Amino acid sequence: MNQSLIIGQYVPGDSIIHRIDPRLKIIIIFLFVIAVFMANSFWSYMLLYFFVFISVGLSQIPSSYILKGLKPVWWIIAFTFLFHVIFNSEGEVLFDIFGFNIYDGALIQGINIASRIFLLILLATLLTLSTTPLSVTDAVESLLKPLKKLRFPVHELALMMSISLRFIPTLMQEMDKISKAQAARGLDFTQGKFKDRFKALLPLLIPLLISAFKRAEELALAMEARGYRGDEGRTKFRQLKYQKLDLVVIIIFTFILLIFFMLRT
Repeated sequence: MNQSLIIGQYVPGDSIIHRIDPRLKIIIIFLFVIAVFMANSFWSYMLLYFFVFISVGLSQIPSSYILKGLKPVWWIIAFTFLFHVIFNSEGEVLFDIFGFNIYDGALIQGINIASRIFLLILLATLLTLSTTPLSVTDAVESLLKPLKKLRFPVHELALMMSISLRFIPTLMQEMDKISKAQAARGLDFTQGKFKDRFKALLPLLIPLLISAFKRAEELALAMEARGYRGDEGRTKFRQLKYQKLDLVVIIIFTFILLIFFMLRT
């Protein structure tokens, strides 16, 4: 089970994507999200797909590994596409399937929405695969630093993000162990009515929740024993600095955005 989810996992490497400043990665993803929702033509979507696939290639992370890790979200993309195709009646009727009229406008909208979800999830996954959780934490804290003047708990927010990303693979491994132990005792999660399968999940969820609370308590005690008192008076061992590569990436991404706005209808 833990092998089918790669969100929160980090793949060590020395590729171009790995060496980009994490602050710049987050800014690019933020702008990319805006571009995804502004795309309204075939070629604008093709440019976004080109950017994402080139980024995956430059990361030197096997695409098969990434696509395999996205299996849990494929059904969400498929459901979103089918929902728009079946219940949308925009445009002209293309054909009829089991009494449902399929319209060309609904088909186009379904493809657009499914493409947006796929592009966003794929690029966000690439961020966690090519950036350590500590680097993401430092980047978020650095980007939100101006909010400290408004007494916004920037350090605490970044710390929570780091802990969440760090413990996603750990919890998935724990769930895998518990599910295998319950299956060895004869518990079946896949057969029977929905009500019976839901009840069968309780022996899985209860130990998982207990384990999560126990880990949280142990982490809190460990931080307290090491004298952790928040951001006040703390210095940083890791200093983020922009490099020449980051300047090149900014220029290329700006050029891509200009082309994107030219391709919009």
